[in-house]
Amino acid sequence: MEPQAPHLATTIDPRALKRALAAYREPRLARSVIELAVTVIPFGLFWFLTWASVTAGYWFGLLLAVPAAGFLVRLFMIQHDCGHGSFFPSRSANDWVGRALGVLTLTPYDLWRYTHALHHAHSGNLDRARVGSIDTLSVREYQALSRIQRLRYRLYRHPLVLFGLGPVYLFMLSNRLPVGFMRAGWMPWLSAMGTNAAIVLLATAMIWLVGAGTFLVVHLPIAVLAGAIGVWLFYVQHQFEDTLWMHDDEWTFHETALCGSSNYDLPAPLRWVTANIGVHHVHHLASSIPFYRLPEVLRDHPRLREIGRVTLRQSLSCVRLALWDEERRRLVPFDRLKTVLPALRA
Repeated sequence: MEPQAPHLATTIDPRALKRALAAYREPRLARSVIELAVTVIPFGLFWFLTWASVTAGYWFGLLLAVPAAGFLVRLFMIQHDCGHGSFFPSRSANDWVGRALGVLTLTPYDLWRYTHALHHAHSGNLDRARVGSIDTLSVREYQALSRIQRLRYRLYRHPLVLFGLGPVYLFMLSNRLPVGFMRAGWMPWLSAMGTNAAIVLLATAMIWLVGAGTFLVVHLPIAVLAGAIGVWLFYVQHQFEDTLWMHDDEWTFHETALCGSSNYDLPAPLRWVTANIGVHHVHHLASSIPFYRLPEVLRDHPRLREIGRVTLRQSLSCVRLALWDEERRRLVPFDRLKTVLPALRA
């Protein structure tokens, strides 16, 4: 087995760091209101500019769907902070703004908050159900599958499925019915059905205003592109080569939160549009920090900049990663199986 370079968490005490990060968790009401306004208003503006261009016959106006999708992604990130109770000081304000944004993002807020909490609670644990995460098998698990099951997994991990069909299925279909959450009581159904009803009302109003065909031509590209961007961000946040997953007997929340999530170092404009979600290692360690305070954390704790750092260019190579190599403790592509298997048999 190859010797492993220690994760930086061996020189940083994650528990002590989490205590220090408590100083950043208080949201600032005025800042939150401004962040919401500078996201909702431009989203609406770009949506109607796209509509105006299309109805005037200028189909290149669909290019405006790109910034519209970017602002829709940012709205999802605000909804995400609301789900963690970190966007507004008031729990009620977080929840109701989150539910309203869920109508635009096609995401039932209360159900998503429940599954996302499970993701945070068990992220990086190989022995717990991977709820709210992208399915990832270890090399041993993959080898134990039948040929049909391996083919199914390979198709699932194909980029066209993960970032094309996957987002469409997730946001258009899966979010509409809380299948698989029967034991969670009435909340999943109330959340999904309430969001569905609000989506129908909003869509009906927009169809009455601009027409059914135009509404679909304008909104579908925006929603699909925003979904693909969102899934890509979530993918890179956990599916990078030097991530950290452990079995239950050695797993600890603090270490895997810090070292199992990436620091996606995006250019400044993309950091703004994605609401600093790339600072994901800090977010997983201290999810109560509002997104607009995460840069303060990196400024005051510069060593955190290098933990799990992935640049935009480096992130492109993450697409090939598909299996967790337990021996080397890293994600590997399918074509590395020939080199990984001898170590497993040794």
